[in-house]
Amino acid sequence: MNLKYEFYIDAEPDKVWNLLVTPEGTKKTFFNTVLQSSFKVGEPFAYVGPGNDGDETVHVYGDILAYEPRKVLSYLEHPGPSYRANHQEHTSRVTFTLDTVGKCTKLTLVNDEWTESHPSFQNAESSWWMILSNIKTVAETGNTLDFGW
Repeated sequence: MNLKYEFYIDAEPDKVWNLLVTPEGTKKTFFNTVLQSSFKVGEPFAYVGPGNDGDETVHVYGDILAYEPRKVLSYLEHPGPSYRANHQEHTSRVTFTLDTVGKCTKLTLVNDEWTESHPSFQNAESSWWMILSNIKTVAETGNTLDFGW
């Protein structure tokens, strides 16, 4: 099971990168969550925001696998504890890659290495389109998409 998405964004890599890693950026583009991390390989990360457990719900967590500013962010992730009792058993790898193409930034997302029968695969398949579309829109216009929630 692999998910792969490629988006071409009319914005500088720095702008796109900041939407992927800064608290302000992820709050706008990742369903109102903040990415908490030192971004050191092997250290933990978490996307935290409003949800089942209040304002500090851990939606996704895991460990940083690769971090090269304005180029690559990769992590091994688990669904948050409030979503699955056996959350620690389920993992997948997420890798964001940025490349410059002309005056555009190519954002590639690969979500692979899913554990067998991972319960979040189907949700991720649809949610990544929303997140990536939002990143593109915010980078190009400064406005977030209104998903009606």
